[in-house]
Amino acid sequence: MRLSVTMQYAGEPRTLIDRVAGFERVGADIVWVAEAYGFDAPTLMGYLAAKTERIQIGSGILPIYSRTPALIAQTAAGLDAVSGGRAILGLGASGPQVIEGWHGVAYDRPLGRTREIIDICRRVWRRETLVNDGAYPIPLPGDQGTGLGKPLKILTHPVRDSIPIYVAALGDKNVRMTAEVADGWLPFLFIPEKADAVWGEALRAGAARRATDLAPLEVVAGGPLAIGDELVPLREAARPMLALYIGGMGAKGRNFYHDLACRYGYEAAANRVQELYLAGDRKGAAAAVPAEMLELGSLIGPAGYVRDRIAAYRDAGVTVLNVDPIGPDPAGDLAQVRAWLS
Repeated sequence: MRLSVTMQYAGEPRTLIDRVAGFERVGADIVWVAEAYGFDAPTLMGYLAAKTERIQIGSGILPIYSRTPALIAQTAAGLDAVSGGRAILGLGASGPQVIEGWHGVAYDRPLGRTREIIDICRRVWRRETLVNDGAYPIPLPGDQGTGLGKPLKILTHPVRDSIPIYVAALGDKNVRMTAEVADGWLPFLFIPEKADAVWGEALRAGAARRATDLAPLEVVAGGPLAIGDELVPLREAARPMLALYIGGMGAKGRNFYHDLACRYGYEAAANRVQELYLAGDRKGAAAAVPAEMLELGSLIGPAGYVRDRIAAYRDAGVTVLNVDPIGPDPAGDLAQVRAWLS
């Protein structure tokens, strides 16, 4: 099992990147760089490449709607070049509130677009002349533009002709597609004991259609980390974030995270969190988050508890343990987990 960390998008970027460099020194294998509607991820990822030596650098995630497929491929190839082959391309659809509210792009056909982008990226990196039909007609048909477009291939030579592509997916159809064509899966709010009941069927259906030349699907999941008998109260720190996602990331009926909480068996609590959050009572929404979600979604507690949680993630098929060290000794906790995984 490999070990990864997520670089938060709130905070001064250079300070956060220095923190990641410290995590690299104690054994982190991958860092994920988020992109919501703050700083863009690729700029920070390029700076990370210059500040680190070994750690893999993944986008977690680039929204599929905010860039053309060819630009996504170019960006990943550029990062792979400056990092010496350490790039991971993390993709996701994000959600309609951000895509339509911030980017001003219609949120449509997320599965079909994701599948096409994965195929286009892989063809770009192989330096094939790019021609594509579907959601992304390339070159643009003459009746939609000047008529001057012609098929091209990437001008430069990528360091690798196959950069790993991980997909953030929650719904059954998207998870099935991810298990079929992607190199890795980035689930969110992953609870090991409940994951198979929610996603197992979709994962197995996708794996049955997986090409034989693809390695087994990597699965990235974990949670906040703090090792110590007296640190259990730190689990409470996740309440506002869970309330935001379950209650505020989308309107009623269009919130993927609320739907997931319901599928986990927390329907009544999820509805209450959403009701309170959308009414403006964020503190009340946070207080309504089930304590069991905080416990099962964290690696916070005595050493024995944390080791048991790591085993639970491993048993659930997780191959990359993703942690957010929030204790008083983040580097020490990360080094301890690295030792347990070795």
